[in-house]
Amino acid sequence: MELGIGMFGDLAFDQATGKYRDPGVKIREILEQVKFMDEVGIDVFAMGEHHRPDYAVSSPEIVLAAAASITKNIKLASGVTVLSSSEPVKVYEDFATLDLISDGRAEIYVGRGSFIESFPLYGYSLNDYEELFEEKLGLLLKINSEENITWSGRLRAPMKNQTVYPRAKNGGKLPIWRAVGGTPQSVQSAAELGLPLIVAIIGGMPVQFRDLIEFYKQEYKKAGHDVNEMQIAVHSHTFVSNDPEVIDGYFHNYKSQMDRIGSSRGWAPYTKMQYEGGRSKNGALFIGTAKEVADKIAYMKEIFGITRFIGHMDVGDPAHEIMMKSIELFGKEVKPVIEHL
Repeated sequence: MELGIGMFGDLAFDQATGKYRDPGVKIREILEQVKFMDEVGIDVFAMGEHHRPDYAVSSPEIVLAAAASITKNIKLASGVTVLSSSEPVKVYEDFATLDLISDGRAEIYVGRGSFIESFPLYGYSLNDYEELFEEKLGLLLKINSEENITWSGRLRAPMKNQTVYPRAKNGGKLPIWRAVGGTPQSVQSAAELGLPLIVAIIGGMPVQFRDLIEFYKQEYKKAGHDVNEMQIAVHSHTFVSNDPEVIDGYFHNYKSQMDRIGSSRGWAPYTKMQYEGGRSKNGALFIGTAKEVADKIAYMKEIFGITRFIGHMDVGDPAHEIMMKSIELFGKEVKPVIEHL
């Protein structure tokens, strides 16, 4: 079972100045953190894509390429590539280039994303939300498996006898995961295509996703794919500290980001009761001591049979030194437990 860390590049908001903190500083901190992840044995790093003032990273590929030059073993993934508003040819080219830089460590998590800013930004209509994703996923998968492309769709210009370079290692094929938020249609599509599945579980109780993941397994087998190649991951908000004061203080970071997002979605202000409920054994927050976090990941392995867990670790932009300690504990105290499951 693999253990990974995901980030969005959250930027803290300074009430005194009325500004978010410097994104350049944040990105340089992320690179230092990824280098440290590699050193402590974390298996995967996933970098998200956003086009908002409260996140530092709109181009995961560039951050991952920078990370590739200072790491040796860690896999480097997008988390996620918002494929609906991306160009599949460019996505493949960028990640194939990353794959060559990193000597075969690049992966793509494709999804619709949880924000819509990229659609008007890149000139796409939200009326085509579903069809854009399905059409572009089909093209990306074709590019990933064939060097010479002939393809046609409704929303993108056709390709006729065109080649896409450079080609990734491993015969030109990149690992492409389907990232989902919990809709059965998305899960069924991933299973039928034989794509590895990564499920974002960031609220409620993880056990509520058991039927959905069982549905994926059934549909994967029904489609005739090799069950020995099946990969399932969970992606959840995570933070590790053996200091109760740090965990208690992290509530303020977490609340600030939840309230910022929630203000545009009609959510009620985030409460300490929600935080503690999420941290409980049956909750979806993997926030606590190394033992508490390891026990909850082991529980995910038990109920879902996951092959990978991604801890999303920078919600609310905690201080760099606290992030480094969380990464250290995740690698040195959580990972050894997971390796023996």
